[in-house]
Amino acid sequence: MNLHWEQILFIAFCVVTAAQLFYFVGFFMRLAFYRKPNKDISRQHAVSVIICARDEAGNLAENLPEILQQQYPSTFEVIAVNDNSFDDSKYVLEYLSKTFRQLRPVELKQEARLIQGKKFPLSVGIKEAKHELLLLTDADCKAASPHWIEKMQDGFTAQKEIVLGYGAYVKEPGLLNKLIRFETFLSALQYFSYALAGIPYMGVGRNLAYKKELFFRNKGFSMHNQLPGGDDDLFINRVANGKNTAIVIDPESFTFSKAKSTWSSWRNQKTRHYTTGKYYKGIHQFLLSVYAVSHFLFYPLLIANAIFYSWIFAIAIYGFRLLLQGIVYFRTMSKLKESDLFWIFPLLDIWQWLYYLLFANTLFKKPGSNWK
Repeated sequence: MNLHWEQILFIAFCVVTAAQLFYFVGFFMRLAFYRKPNKDISRQHAVSVIICARDEAGNLAENLPEILQQQYPSTFEVIAVNDNSFDDSKYVLEYLSKTFRQLRPVELKQEARLIQGKKFPLSVGIKEAKHELLLLTDADCKAASPHWIEKMQDGFTAQKEIVLGYGAYVKEPGLLNKLIRFETFLSALQYFSYALAGIPYMGVGRNLAYKKELFFRNKGFSMHNQLPGGDDDLFINRVANGKNTAIVIDPESFTFSKAKSTWSSWRNQKTRHYTTGKYYKGIHQFLLSVYAVSHFLFYPLLIANAIFYSWIFAIAIYGFRLLLQGIVYFRTMSKLKESDLFWIFPLLDIWQWLYYLLFANTLFKKPGSNWK
């Protein structure tokens, strides 16, 4: 059977659209229609909150008191690892420790040899932790509520050793803020949905919990000590599975940090983050790549088919995808409190095509040496 090139173009468009629909139905709808499982017994476990900071005196002074005043009925401690700071972080922690007995500052005065990035201070913090449940966040993060610890630890059971939380960004005026929050939402949509599908692949260090025994049983970060990043996503990628990972998306469990205010600082941040993706497990790289490639090809093929094949068929297919996408985005954005982005999601989805171009070079870029 001989096919004209216009027909081949249309078939390619259908295949790419089918791939997109597969992800929306097979993965993302799991989060869209997710309901927290009922627990027969809810317990409050002792928790060690770990925060690593380097030259974060201002953020520690602003955000740490709120974490130290969490309303948690059980025992918790906050371990703040001051990683070779040159600012007043040491004095801020000393002052707060006089007021809050649950704060335990740890002072690092030397860089770790052969261990790059945040991994060494975080490993020290984990070793110092008194409790089995570890809850991680950053110095620039605020807890969404006084019940953050309670909500995150509630995801643990006898089988669940990892709890993935949502690390959101504060809503502020401006286009860049919306783009950053949309990218953060898409990332969460994927890692939450994959976890619900039984193939978890990452978490974010702004809001992540796991058991201390899991960390030491898997020899901590030893598999990727040579990389400055990966203390959150690469570690979870290696140790998480369909049985030991849970998600918590209660709005009171979120953390919030301020988004970058300039395009260059945001690009540098994302470039640093994406250099670790090449070290994910093969199945995760494959699934993430197929989604990204199909998304990237969708709009060029949509335009090409509208011009060269049939604009009616092209618009009909686009409309069906948009409808399904709208259902998923409406429900998931509502759950993650990003509903203000829903009304412009078709434009943000087109922006995502440009986003792929902007960060394509990170696939080949060598990771930097700094975790900040």
